[in-house]
Amino acid sequence: MTLTGPTLAPVRGAATHLVVLVHGYGADGNDLIGLAQHWQGLLPTVAFAAPNAPTRVPGAPGFQWFPISRIDPHEMHKGVEVAGPVLEAYLDAELARLGIPPENLALAGFSQGTMLSLHVGLRRKVKPAAIVGFSGMLPAPPPQSDAPYPPILLTHGDSDQVIPPQALFMAAAQLGLSGALVQWHLARGMGHGIDPDGLALAGQFLNLGFAGLLKTAGETRCVCKPS
Repeated sequence: MTLTGPTLAPVRGAATHLVVLVHGYGADGNDLIGLAQHWQGLLPTVAFAAPNAPTRVPGAPGFQWFPISRIDPHEMHKGVEVAGPVLEAYLDAELARLGIPPENLALAGFSQGTMLSLHVGLRRKVKPAAIVGFSGMLPAPPPQSDAPYPPILLTHGDSDQVIPPQALFMAAAQLGLSGALVQWHLARGMGHGIDPDGLALAGQFLNLGFAGLLKTAGETRCVCKPS
């Protein structure tokens, strides 16, 4: 199965890195490709891609990586295991198309896309430079790995009624106990979405990840506002 969706070339020169934006349930790649414009000033040689998930939501115009009937960890785990290889194949194909080495990849997901980004990114043979997750959850325990986990930034709204904000703390704790470096940001008064501070923090995080300036292990910590 070949995924399609919007892409964005670097603002300067040939692409040296790639950020793949993984949308949420009922959305499509167009919902997330616009995030790139907020980050291109920091990431001028980075290409962006936002694939559409493989199937339509029944009776709706948007796409889904896997069906969701309720926010249940077991259901999410089964879903990402089915959808993971589809996204994995897309990542490999897009890296090959652009001539970018796999270590110069980063993933940024929203909601269901965060679940899939964490699942796939933690399991890739060559780990991404960074993973950013907006308003999501960790769908399965991190795999055992001899290689360091990629650095991870998680953001969430404290008023999210789709995926409760407790999911952020549960994910950060589980990832941290497994040895991953996790930074997190909780947005006050924010529902199921992305706040301006979280968006700015994500751009800085991606920039530092691509520069190799993020540690791959350490304490889980809050990053409250961009510097």
